[in-house]
Amino acid sequence: MTEEGITAEKNEKCPRCTKKFECKPADISACNCSKVELSKEEYRFISSRYQTCVCNSCLNELKEEYQLNFHTNKPNNFMKNTLTMIFVLFLSQIISAQTYAPPVGLPGTSAVYMDSSAFINWATGCAVSRGYQDLSNTSLGYASVGNSSMATGRAQSNAVVSLGDGGSAICTFDVPIKNGPGYDFAIFENGFDDLFLELAFVEVSSDGINFFRFPAHSLTDTTAQTGSFGFTDATKINNLAGKYRAGYGTPFDLQELDGKVELDLDRITHIKIIDVVGSIEGNYASRDFYNNKINDPWPTPFPSGGFDLDAVGVIHQNGVTGLKENREIFSVNVYPNPIDRGDELKIEMTETIVAIELIDGSGRSLIFGKESSISTSELSPGLYCLRITSASKVNVLKLLLR
Repeated sequence: MTEEGITAEKNEKCPRCTKKFECKPADISACNCSKVELSKEEYRFISSRYQTCVCNSCLNELKEEYQLNFHTNKPNNFMKNTLTMIFVLFLSQIISAQTYAPPVGLPGTSAVYMDSSAFINWATGCAVSRGYQDLSNTSLGYASVGNSSMATGRAQSNAVVSLGDGGSAICTFDVPIKNGPGYDFAIFENGFDDLFLELAFVEVSSDGINFFRFPAHSLTDTTAQTGSFGFTDATKINNLAGKYRAGYGTPFDLQELDGKVELDLDRITHIKIIDVVGSIEGNYASRDFYNNKINDPWPTPFPSGGFDLDAVGVIHQNGVTGLKENREIFSVNVYPNPIDRGDELKIEMTETIVAIELIDGSGRSLIFGKESSISTSELSPGLYCLRITSASKVNVLKLLLR
């Protein structure tokens, strides 16, 4: 030990090949691993799989594995040595500290409000392939809430379609989407708050045949399963739809897919949304671009299980200047949500209420009427759908009763 209490040199056991190797944390420049050059992408790939030092042989093999399977660009010379040293000493700390855009209303959020003038069009067609309510118990059947037409048009204009475990939807557009400056489109889910997040992969195509997936990343801990009504930290996920609550779209930038041979970034005709099966069990787990398991609320064994697709909003499209923004906002305020059993649910909206319907997880209608408040004293804790109808529109929101 040195005077500072740091071991100058020690034998470590490689977590990948189990062989012992010499590590010199007190003198990085003398450590063998400093001789392995890593690009930023290679470093992120390796750090997503191992949180301690690995031997030189494994570093080189992992570097080669990345090049074979996920190659994008040649190593960035500026970052090589710095990233290698960080990998040796501070890998686990950096992984836990890494964050992405935060929830709605916080500085740095990427959420786009549904009535933003950034949106110039919306999906005009949709084909849905349902997944099971619970992939581990297929006897429950498939998710069944909503239909494909409910994923078309403006967000919160005509309810949602539930995809179920691993289910998918392919949305189409009357005018192709193009790669413009910044974000190019956004996907809307109907989460009731900033914590209960149901996620989905996003893929795009310019021919309806070849689809290319955005490089999703999840830093959510996987030591314990997120429960059916559990919470997810938005700052731990990136390039996954469902990051934001109802009314706020998760945006995507086509530039991230630049270089794909069979993809025309200026003529995107199809967007595929694929439910993430949030199980951390190996038989059912969905994995991100870096092969991490994605942990989100699971199971959700209801007809409304899985990702609930509300809409896909277009920000940049090919050859069209845009549509006039609709400023007649249909606003609904439901509070508190989540709500404790016995409390009274309040509903406020800018249009006259025609009907309010409360639907439980099995699809049964429990309450139907026009009252702007609902007593929860006779209800059981769980996840519900609240369908609110005005003279011209229908909004469907999630409600969590605790």
